[in-house]
Amino acid sequence: MTGRESSGRRVAFVTGASQGIGAAIALALAHDGFDVAVCSTRPEKLADVLTGITGTGARAVPLALDVCSQASIEKAMAEAVDAFTHVDVLVNNAGVPLRRLALEVTPAEWETVMGTNLTGTFFMSQQMGRHLVKSGRPGSIINIASTHGLVGVPERTAYGIAKAAIMHMTRMLAIEWAEHGILVNAIAPGRVETASRAQSLGDPAYREWALSRVPLRRFASAEEIAGAACYLASPQASYITGQTLVLDGGLTSY
Repeated sequence: MTGRESSGRRVAFVTGASQGIGAAIALALAHDGFDVAVCSTRPEKLADVLTGITGTGARAVPLALDVCSQASIEKAMAEAVDAFTHVDVLVNNAGVPLRRLALEVTPAEWETVMGTNLTGTFFMSQQMGRHLVKSGRPGSIINIASTHGLVGVPERTAYGIAKAAIMHMTRMLAIEWAEHGILVNAIAPGRVETASRAQSLGDPAYREWALSRVPLRRFASAEEIAGAACYLASPQASYITGQTLVLDGGLTSY
């Protein structure tokens, strides 16, 4: 695909799209008629999701993106706009986990979690907001938060604080950017069965403990989270902004 091509289709930009929830969202949006810019710190890992997207008949462009770098953020957005002429939907999925007791979290670990999960999400949103305001187009930003930002969990302090901040940032940006027709929402998944969680969820004792806290007695699939993202990106969600959609099997209902 060469630059400045436009098919008249809506365009989505998905960060952290090489696997798990990000890859599932990118594929689901392609099935829903979006062309998709998919991003990763390691673009060579995007091969499978690119194949899946183009298999739907959608167009795809792979981009290198480090959300901890402002220069990388600006470059990736510029490349997406150059490829598709515009971007309609941003999905802020890139993030890093941290399982560590609060007494043991190091300054470097804190900076990594906050820099990637919170600061990266803000400045990606800012770049998207600038693009939409400049172009005069409405659009949608979807932030991937977590139930760790809603309920206290041992060994997830730094991660949970970052995700809680993302949910409040979602509300703040929704208010500030409503006049421009920019919708800003979040999704807070509970535990999701992905390859990256295979080790922890594969431990029988931990799995049973985790399932005991979920009324539906199962974990979510990445495809279920993707379905929520597609809904928030759709015309059916045109009157929803500043909200966090919780997909947790009832976990936070206790």
